[in-house]
Formats: sequence, C-alpha cells, structure tokens
Amino acid sequence: MQLGMIGLGRMGANMTTRLLRGGHQVVVYDRSGDAVATAAAGGAAGAQSLGDLVSKLAAPRTVWIMVPSGKATDDTVHELLALLASGDTIIDGGNSNFRDSQARCALAKKSGVDFIDAGTSGGIWGLANGYCLMVGGDTAAVNRVTPIFVTLAPPDGFAHVGPSGAGHFSKMVHNGIEYGMLAAYGEGFEILEKSEFSYDLHQLSKLWLQGSVVRSWLLELAERAFRADPKLSSIRGYVEDSGEGRWTVQAAIDENVPAPVITASLFARFYSRQDESFSAKVIAALRNEFGGHAVKRESTNGAPAPAPSSTT
Repeated sequence: MQLGMIGLGRMGANMTTRLLRGGHQVVVYDRSGDAVATAAAGGAAGAQSLGDLVSKLAAPRTVWIMVPSGKATDDTVHELLALLASGDTIIDGGNSNFRDSQARCALAKKSGVDFIDAGTSGGIWGLANGYCLMVGGDTAAVNRVTPIFVTLAPPDGFAHVGPSGAGHFSKMVHNGIEYGMLAAYGEGFEILEKSEFSYDLHQLSKLWLQGSVVRSWLLELAERAFRADPKLSSIRGYVEDSGEGRWTVQAAIDENVPAPVITASLFARFYSRQDESFSAKVIAALRNEFGGHAVKRESTNGAPAPAPSSTT
C-alpha cells in the first residue's frame, strides 16, 4: 500500500523503515529536514509540508500520524482535514487520550474522512521485533488499511479491538500495567542493592531469566542495563510520565475499579523527581532500554547533567 507518515522520531522513523521493507510506498514528513532526508535515503519519498505529502498520495489516501499527544496531534489532524477528501483515512499511532481520539473521529466524519486510533507498543525494538497494535475504529476503514498493520506487527500482534477510542483506551491501560511492573522491578532491585549482601545485580537478573516466574522482556532489559552499567551510576533516578498512567488512574476512579498498584506506581514517579533512589534509577534505565526515552545523566563531577534532547 501507499501511505504518508507524519513524525519521524524514535518510533515513526523505524516504522517507516519496517513498512518500506514490507514493500509499502511511504511518503514522509517531519519538521526536521534531516529526518526527512534520512528516510528518503532509505527509500521513502520526502515531503516539505503536509500539503506536499497529501499531494503525493493517490486517493483514497492513508496518513499515519506519529507525533506527541495533545496540541501537536490536534493541530496535525485539523490541518490534514483541510487537505484530505472523503474516503481518506487518518491513523493516529501516538499515545493520545481515548476521549480526544473519539472527538477527532467525530470531527473527521463530518468531512467523510475515517479516523483510526492505533495504540502502538514496541518502542525502539519494534523495527526488528514488530509493533503490538491495538486498533480502534470502523470495521470497513480498519479492513481497508489492514495490510499496513500486518506489516508493522509480529505474527498475531495486531487486533481490531473495538470502535473509535478502543485502541487508545486499551493502550492506556497497557501502559498503566507497565507502570506497576516497572515499579515492582525497581523496588525489588533496590531492596537487593541496599541489603547486607553484595549482590551482582547483573548476575541475579540474568539468573532470573532462566525459568523464574518473574522472567519477562522487562527483566531481559534490566539484565542488559546492569550489564552495561552494574550500579546504574551514570543514570539519575528521575522518571517522567507521559500521561497514560494518570489517565488509567482516572479511568479506574471513573469506573469504581480499585487500582492501588498502578496508582502507587504513578505517585512513585513523582517521588523520583524529588530525592534520588536506586529504584527510580532501575525504572529510568528500563524506559530508556525499551522505548529510547531520555534519561538524566550524572556528570563526571557528580552533579546532575542536562537531559539529552529528543525529537518527536
């Protein structure tokens, strides 16, 4: 298929590469001309603006948005709706709030444009392993662009989970669960690190991968992080949250569902921004490993170093 990709950050660039390898034709746009040039060197067609991108797509057009949630996505959707025609499709693969996705779907329908919310998980490893895709939207629209999802996902890694909003709601809860799992690993390794025993945390994390009931991909990433930096001495225990944890807690409140683990794990991230803790270092390291999320580094003199910049 032919599609447009808007946003060539950590996820969008790798998704473009996977789509190209799968035989799709991809037209790309990003505010960074260098990012567009890099994608074009890999076989994509570069565009200088959203209007240029749309003009290079044949009807019915499909455009995938991979930009930050909130205003950036809103602005992109509104500009696209002024350029697209009835029968075209917008796919939002970012971490948008499901209520925003429902509102955007309703707005797009007024122009005859289909809007699909695709909760996307896989981080920087998705290029090689594929992306887990939780897709919400009208059945006919989803069916039309299914070849795109099949290429991006590993076997059995894509599902149409419900109507508009269902994709981003399931991804929101997915990330809420992730908060709890990260917190448990962080706390456990801090207990080990503070104990009277001089544990080799790399050795122990590698051992737990051999048949243990707590083995997981996150534990594999912990082993990788400890192998590279046994004491995580180069990482500050400062953990951001990108919104989904807060939304999951709010949904639990709205639905009268007790969610103490996810709620506590969200608040633990707030603690990380006040006092240094080894638990927070573990979580920061794991988020960097699976998603390429920026970490705050320690400088050589022991003072906090500025966080690296990141692109969309």
